[in-house]
Amino acid sequence: MKKEQSYHKILDSARQTIRIEMEALQKLLETLDDSFAGVVSFLSTSKGRLILTGIGKSANVATKIAATLNSTGTPAVFMHASDAIHGDLGIIQPDDTVMMLSKSGDTPEIKVLIPLIKNFGNKIIGLTANKESFLAQNSDFLLHTPMEKEACPNNLAPTTSTTLQMVMGDALAIALLENRGFSDQDFARYHPGGILGKKLYLRVSDLIKQNEKPVSLPNDLIKDVIIEITKKRLGATAIVDNDKLLGIITDGDVRRMLQNNIDISRIKAVDVMTKTPKTISMSTLAVDALKKMRENNISQLIVLDENGIYQGMIHLHDLLKEGII
Repeated sequence: MKKEQSYHKILDSARQTIRIEMEALQKLLETLDDSFAGVVSFLSTSKGRLILTGIGKSANVATKIAATLNSTGTPAVFMHASDAIHGDLGIIQPDDTVMMLSKSGDTPEIKVLIPLIKNFGNKIIGLTANKESFLAQNSDFLLHTPMEKEACPNNLAPTTSTTLQMVMGDALAIALLENRGFSDQDFARYHPGGILGKKLYLRVSDLIKQNEKPVSLPNDLIKDVIIEITKKRLGATAIVDNDKLLGIITDGDVRRMLQNNIDISRIKAVDVMTKTPKTISMSTLAVDALKKMRENNISQLIVLDENGIYQGMIHLHDLLKEGII
C-alpha cells in the first residue's frame, strides 16, 4: 500500500510539471506576434552568423539552439556570456547578429555585454521572459517567452523558462529553414555521416558496388544455378539472355522445387525462374529500396540501369549494414 501511495505521489509530481510547462507553451503560442516574423525576416537576409549567448542554464539552451540552427542551414556559434567579457568577444564579426538568452534579462553579464556589442554595431536579439528587463529594453528585436512560474515547487530551478527558450529556438530554426527553402538534399549535405543523411543521399548504385553480380542463363541446369546462388551469396541469381532480363531464381524457389521430390538433373533455369522479378533503378534512394522490399516481403531486388540492363542486386543485408534499417 505504501509503495502504491509513493508511486501515486511521484506520478502526480511529474504530471504537475508537465501541466505547468504545457500551459506556458500554450501562452507562448497565443502571444507569438510579428516580432518573431521580423526576426526570421531579418536573419533570412543576414550575411553574417547568429551568435548565441547566455549564462547558466540559458547558456546550455543556447548551445542546443546553435546546433539546431547549424544543422538546418543557419550558420550559428555559441559564445558564453561570461567568457565574452573576458576575451571571447573576438568571435563576433561585423555582419553577425547576437542573440542573448536570459530569463530575467537583468543578469550582470548580460548588462555588461550589451553596451559592448552595441559599440561594435551588431544587432541584438533578446530572448527573455521579462519585457521590462535591461535586455528587452536594449534589444533591436525581442522574442518574449511569457511565463508565470517555474515547474519547480520553489519557483527557482530553471524548468519552464528553459522549455520556452528551447521551443522558441526550435520554432526559429524551422521558420528559417522553410523561409530559405532548405531542402532534404541540403539537410543531407549537413548530415553526411549520420543515418538521417544516409536516408537522404545513399542510392542503390552506392550499395551494389560491394556485391558480386549473380548471373545465370536460361538453359543452365538447376545444379549450376544453385552453385551460382551459393557462390555470389545474395540468395538469388538473375536469369539473363543477351543483356535482357528474363527472370530471377531465389534460394526459396530452389527449396520449394526440391520439396516436390522431382528429378532435377534435367531441370533448367527457365523452368523454375519467376518471370516478373521485382526491379529497381540504380538512381533510386536506398531507403526507397527498403520500402519496396518490405511492401513485397522480399530480401533482394534486381538493379537495372536507365536502359533496363541488369547491373546487379541489392540485398536487405546491404541496408542493414549501412544502418538504413
